[in-house]
Amino acid sequence: MASKEGGEKSKNAQGTGDNKEKRRKESILDLSKYLEKSIRVKFAGGREAAGILKGYDPLLNLVLDNTTEFLRDPDDPYKLLDDTRALGLVVCRGTSVVLICPMDGMEAIPNPFITQEG
Repeated sequence: MASKEGGEKSKNAQGTGDNKEKRRKESILDLSKYLEKSIRVKFAGGREAAGILKGYDPLLNLVLDNTTEFLRDPDDPYKLLDDTRALGLVVCRGTSVVLICPMDGMEAIPNPFITQEG
């Protein structure tokens, strides 16, 4: 009887896997066009860094090369100073990333949250 239940469980596991793949949403943020280009990243807590985007994953973990951190005022952590610090190759944890901005400018995109009526 235990083997029969095990067989049913594996059937259910396979069936739900197919549904998850069908329900997978497309990411609204496409960082592939910024690979090998300079970007600036703002983090939770006020830190900012700039570097060349070498890689990323769906959780927004970033790999930056030739990274420079912009130092903050000790009295006001959200105020940046003119001083910088070279960091080199850095892995940025995606949960702390607040903003990603290309250094060469911006482009407008359509709002992905507006439903299209048709």
